[in-house]
Amino acid sequence: MKHDYYEVLGVQKTASEQEIKQAYRKLARKNHPDVNQGDKEAEERFKEATEAYDVLSDSDKRARYDQFGHAGTDPNAGGFGGGFGGGGDFGGFGDIFDMFFGGNGGGQRRNGPARGADLRYDLTIGFEESAFGAEKEIQVPRNETCTECHGSGAEPGTHPTQCTECHGTGQVKVNQRTPFGVVQTARTCPSCRGEGQTIASPCKVCNGQGVVRKVKSVKVNVPAGSEEGLNLRFSGSGEAGQKGGPAGDLYVVLHVKAHKFFERDGNDVYCEIPITFVQAALGAEIDVPTLDGSVKMKVPEGTQTATVFRLRGHGIPYRRGGGRGDQHVRVVVATPTKLTDKQKELLQEFGDNTSEQQQMGKKSFFDKVKENIRDAMG
Repeated sequence: MKHDYYEVLGVQKTASEQEIKQAYRKLARKNHPDVNQGDKEAEERFKEATEAYDVLSDSDKRARYDQFGHAGTDPNAGGFGGGFGGGGDFGGFGDIFDMFFGGNGGGQRRNGPARGADLRYDLTIGFEESAFGAEKEIQVPRNETCTECHGSGAEPGTHPTQCTECHGTGQVKVNQRTPFGVVQTARTCPSCRGEGQTIASPCKVCNGQGVVRKVKSVKVNVPAGSEEGLNLRFSGSGEAGQKGGPAGDLYVVLHVKAHKFFERDGNDVYCEIPITFVQAALGAEIDVPTLDGSVKMKVPEGTQTATVFRLRGHGIPYRRGGGRGDQHVRVVVATPTKLTDKQKELLQEFGDNTSEQQQMGKKSFFDKVKENIRDAMG
């Protein structure tokens, strides 16, 4: 049983597009298969979150989901999912309409053209590929129109014939006794299963189905600036249509591998660089890795640990429009270890000749306590 998409992402039904994106990004980063290798539960949570984001991030899908629930997003749900197309029977509802209103809602005739189903392919790409784009080739299993019978399902040289039981309507009339008397209803013809025609000599290649299973190679151009969960639509690359109907679409959903050094937030990237005590105290020019290679960054004299510097234009390219985000570099002062006696002596001499405030680069904790006591005593 599917869970509520809003509950899966942990957001309210009134959540904005940005709130939905942030919630998904947090869950995807936590449960990504590359981070939780071998953890099937995390993998299922990741897939569930991706499915929820796929629907709630699309305004049309979200509107259908809000109105019809999961049936509104399932292309095989028979009526709601595929934009209200593709002929579902609506089960018992048709019988009720037929019984009381004389309609023929139950058992639609299905021998006309029908659009093929949409397909989804989950593609994992590298961090740099998401930033600068890439060309990938994927193999997609799908149903294609049988080239032997051209989709008719009949052996070449033969043709489907009209069903003798329903006379091509795809429906048969059935009398039912009800508290209101005998009522006539329409049901799907059991002989032709609602197709309105039968095939005496089925095609040997597709066994009368009109479609065959094949693997299609599709080239995917990953755009620069792509992010986790981005949907790429390939029109007509889904399942083959029936009876001459158009093919469905292929949706490629992107998943970005976590990077060992960089983290992404929007179009900005973040990283952490260790610096020495001497570099922090005296200042230095250090090499910093970026997506574009190593660049020089100036660390000013007296830099404190956890100070963040910005490298403008070294982030992720914007997918729509020019420009790029920035890189944020957080420096962390590393404490030296395994000192020699001489080094210890020099540090001790430094400590003896400098105040605590000078060493801390700011007022010490005890200085602040003294000030607070003086202020309290007036």
